[in-house]
Amino acid sequence: MNHTPLTLDQQVAYLMQGTEYGDDQLKQAMAGELRQRLQEAATAGRPLRLYCGFDPRTSDLHLGHTVVMRKLRQFQELGHEVTFLIGNYTSLIGDPSDKDRLRPQLTPAQVQQNAETYAEQAYKILDRQLTRIHYNAEWLSQLSFAELIRLASNFTLQQFVHQRENFRLRWEKGDPIYLHETFYALMQGYDALKLQADVQVGGTDQLFNIVHAARRVMSAMGARPNIAVIMDILPGTDGEIKMSKSLGNHIPLLAAPEDMFGKVMSLPDRAMPKFFRLATRWKPEEIAELEQALAAGALHPRDAKMKLASEVVEIFHSPAAAAQAEEAFRRVFQQGAAPAEMPHLSLPAGLTLAEVLLAAGLADSKAEARRLVEQKGVRLDGETLLEATRPLPHGGVLQAGKRRFARVALQ
Repeated sequence: MNHTPLTLDQQVAYLMQGTEYGDDQLKQAMAGELRQRLQEAATAGRPLRLYCGFDPRTSDLHLGHTVVMRKLRQFQELGHEVTFLIGNYTSLIGDPSDKDRLRPQLTPAQVQQNAETYAEQAYKILDRQLTRIHYNAEWLSQLSFAELIRLASNFTLQQFVHQRENFRLRWEKGDPIYLHETFYALMQGYDALKLQADVQVGGTDQLFNIVHAARRVMSAMGARPNIAVIMDILPGTDGEIKMSKSLGNHIPLLAAPEDMFGKVMSLPDRAMPKFFRLATRWKPEEIAELEQALAAGALHPRDAKMKLASEVVEIFHSPAAAAQAEEAFRRVFQQGAAPAEMPHLSLPAGLTLAEVLLAAGLADSKAEARRLVEQKGVRLDGETLLEATRPLPHGGVLQAGKRRFARVALQ
């Protein structure tokens, strides 16, 4: 195992940073188990084995998808063995954990295409050389019907209906709950067993699958149950709702540096603590220092957000790109008095400048939009735009007049 300057208590604090169980007793129990397992691993001179499963149901990742990847990277930094498990078999079912309706099933070809893109984007966070890749079809496709019955015998239908809120809501509404949806938790438990995992990382939507299914399956099969590291959910740019492409409140991993920087700067101040813990490389003591400075008034929220935006851009691009994005934002902010918080919207690429101004609410009509442009009153990231009928060249901070701003992302 790699040497680290962190004490055992510091390691536990670092690895439990950003976790959320909805139950303090459960959190303390998992922290206690993690501490014990870390101590045993150090004594034995072997790394912990941990994994997180990723169902490649999309190839277009955003910052919210990276929360669990960031936790895997923290374990890697401390010398532990990480498996990036691609759920090419579980994807054929679709995880019902955070849905109040049946999820559509993907074809094997769709899963494979998404998986290739998914893994490549994950390496923006994970160490490529230290990450093991597995596909759960390796063992799930080999399960016999008798083995599936044995797994299923460890659960009751009441557990699924009453302990899973989304199933309970569907039951109460009279909506169908298909039997194959209950297989997902069994399959995830079998993943943990086959990987002989010490630790499994997942979001709060995976609490049932990890705590109530995987640990139960492992115990029933005579294995030591894994430790559940359950991560909080990253809110979107609205600061309230889970980050989601469908809601338009997401920060794409493939966004340009200036766009990514601006999206972080559009966050409401109240969302910053979660982003500190879930989307950065910062240690607990660094975050505590930032929050103390904010509370004492020694650090302005805008400056803290600038630091956060630079960190996020640096992770997914480079230090140079982060510096350039910060410079561009400062130029726009200082020249145009752009607010730190402004409306954000995603629009199709190809719309004319006049159409974008109208859609963004920066002009009440196309005639007004044309007048603003003719009067040289429209800027994009500080640069004056002169042709209302040409497509908006790229996303960024769009300014109309002196006081009206919107952050526009092009799809």
